[in-house]
Amino acid sequence: MTSPYAQSGFGAGFDWGPAAAQVVAGDIVAVVDVLSFTTTVTVAADLGIDVYPYRWRDETAVVYAEQYDAKLAVGRSDAGPDDVSLSPATVRKATGIKRLVLPSPNGSTISKQLSDSGATVIAVSLRNREAAADWVNQQSGRVVAIAAGERWSDGSLRPAVEDLWGAGGFLSALRRTDLSPEARAAVAAYDAVADDLPALLHECAGGRELTQYGYPEDVAIAAELDQSHSVPVLRDGTMFRST
Repeated sequence: MTSPYAQSGFGAGFDWGPAAAQVVAGDIVAVVDVLSFTTTVTVAADLGIDVYPYRWRDETAVVYAEQYDAKLAVGRSDAGPDDVSLSPATVRKATGIKRLVLPSPNGSTISKQLSDSGATVIAVSLRNREAAADWVNQQSGRVVAIAAGERWSDGSLRPAVEDLWGAGGFLSALRRTDLSPEARAAVAAYDAVADDLPALLHECAGGRELTQYGYPEDVAIAAELDQSHSVPVLRDGTMFRST
């Protein structure tokens, strides 16, 4: 029996977090983590940098980076002048990097989780939602947008409104009529704020958090609506490379 949570019968779906990514299957899965994994991936793609998603930044990540002769991103608070972190600003300022291992507990983890699912996985943010939608419209099959969300201190999912807007903006740009009820709700959420999006991104909880910790530039980059033409696609289950 088909799961009632699979949103089957619709050409485009939407849901939250890693558990949903395993249930709401699509031929194409758009992972959305606006603050900041998928925004950082699009910035890297604009610069021709391949991004290797990884679940955790630990000793195994060091070995993984060495395996691919890639630079390993450090934590935001640990980043020195020459380091790269999950902060898109550090990627934009970096030089001489061709391959980057980018750990993240949300968007990167979901991307890695989907790497052997058989789906085509793409990284979507507000920066490239139009480009990603145009690319998807040239493909065939069912598409699902997975909003990564964040985590509360107890490890439970915290739905992050910026990811809802990112997923809704992407689904809206598809201009399809076969959206699931969940996907339609995401589109409605995006449409409600589209005219005020840059300002609201700074004022939402995620934007305020990054600003409070000293990273307002990351929020400003995430708010660069439709400024990227890159569509990072997960290749060989290991790296995002732009089409």
